[in-house]
Amino acid sequence: MDGTVDGFRYGAVTPVAAYLMACLGGALGLRCIVRSLLNQQSWKPGWLALGAASIGCGIWTMHFIAVIGFQVEETRIRYDVPTTVLSLAVAVVVVGIGVFTVGYRGASTSTLAVAGVVTGLGVAAMHYLGMAAMRLDGDIRYDAFTVGLSILIAIVAATAALWSAVTVRGFLTSLGASLVMGVAVSGMHYTGMSAVSVHVHDTAGESWAGDSPASLLLPMLLGPIIFLVLAGVVVMFDPLLVLGESDLNRSAAARRSGGGAGWGTTDSGSLFEGRVSRSQTHSAPSGRPDSAPVRQGASSYSHEASMRGHEW
Repeated sequence: MDGTVDGFRYGAVTPVAAYLMACLGGALGLRCIVRSLLNQQSWKPGWLALGAASIGCGIWTMHFIAVIGFQVEETRIRYDVPTTVLSLAVAVVVVGIGVFTVGYRGASTSTLAVAGVVTGLGVAAMHYLGMAAMRLDGDIRYDAFTVGLSILIAIVAATAALWSAVTVRGFLTSLGASLVMGVAVSGMHYTGMSAVSVHVHDTAGESWAGDSPASLLLPMLLGPIIFLVLAGVVVMFDPLLVLGESDLNRSAAARRSGGGAGWGTTDSGSLFEGRVSRSQTHSAPSGRPDSAPVRQGASSYSHEASMRGHEW
């Protein structure tokens, strides 16, 4: 018989929480990728990897928070651990492929098309791997048209996210882009869930094995959530990630003109701090403060000491 499928067991709690996690992962990922584009040296791969992991963890966390609200009234649902873990790995890896591609090759049309398709298919694979991890006393079936629509949404969402990653710069703009990304990813998930129907076995049996949502998904969610919190701490304590290069340089210029301490950026995007007085605002061709006044003062002092020695 056909089972009664309910994707909103806890009402609006799971959809809202899932959406917020997708937005958090997207926002952190975008800021980390922006930081990588401002640093062309050895730290760039690290920032790209952190951004990819943030987005991937955000997508995966969104998926499984939403899945907690999924139930079939006629049967219990359990989850296979290896398949669930594999879905997390797929999410991070495929997002990483797309992020590193646009991070090093830019946002040309051909690059975005290829990276967007690969990443979108990977995100869809993560979703359906997570669904394949379900164990219940019945058969899960999918509507082919709705599945195709969910894959198309995933590709479009991935392409838009990758474009935003290398185009968006300001903090507020990144925040707005992450909200749109959250809508797209959540839309893909619930479109895929709407394709599901379950044929429950007539004979009750429990030959299937696995862990319940409470015993498996909630503990597994702690890892990605803790990672996103740590990534958020990194973003909060890096002024260049929060303000952006142009805002930071304008602030540094204003502070230098006022004779106070300020932050600035080197050509590689790294940060430095210094105190510059009004008399030191002129610099030599090498970019360092002019040391001519210091040399002149030292020469004058040496000459005066020599004259006093002769007088003695």
